[in-house]
Amino acid sequence: MSGIQLIGMHGWAGDHRGWAPWSRAAAARGWSFCGGERGYGQEAPQQPGWASGSERRVVIGHSFGPHLLGEALWREATAAVLLASFTRFVPDGREGRAVNAALRAMGRRIRAGEEQEQLRDFLQQAASPQSRALLPEGPLEQGISHDGRKRLLEDLEQLGSTSGLPAGFPSGIPVLIVEGGQDQIVSASSREELKQALPEATVWSRNALGHSLIDPALPDAVLDWIADAQA
Repeated sequence: MSGIQLIGMHGWAGDHRGWAPWSRAAAARGWSFCGGERGYGQEAPQQPGWASGSERRVVIGHSFGPHLLGEALWREATAAVLLASFTRFVPDGREGRAVNAALRAMGRRIRAGEEQEQLRDFLQQAASPQSRALLPEGPLEQGISHDGRKRLLEDLEQLGSTSGLPAGFPSGIPVLIVEGGQDQIVSASSREELKQALPEATVWSRNALGHSLIDPALPDAVLDWIADAQA
């Protein structure tokens, strides 16, 4: 099947290079793939857009990534894949207070000039129970730019205020939710809220994986689902 356009958006502390395996897998099928870029490191920020005339348009977003895409782009999507994502990052109650405290502590470290150390700790937690060494290179290895540091702080604040599906998220489109059973970043409550917000979604639970969903077989498995969903 040809004529499918994919747009991928990374989450907090990532960049577009993390989509390289997905882009190669898409190209092998004759599909196009474009990765958005928030610009935390030395990469320039880039909001992706749909090619003119594309009829099958699929967003693949990891974690905070879906919330970093514009409303107009979302309105034209014909399917969505949500990887370790959420509607509301900070849940209610005691669990939410702990998440808020963690976000504030992360912000303090970044404002104190400890952004490299903060990203290193965050990525280790995101990769767990696997090794951070298995993650692709990103802003941590590039070095955080002055503007990137500001964006890291801005996005931490936005993380704390997420409260629903991204603006413009179309109703009735096919949706695949992939969650890691050992995710140490997105709480179990927040993962459950996402599934409740999208009761018709297909849900894949990968119990052995953490937030980063490190699995070389995942891109092809997801693209197989897209092929069926967009047939």
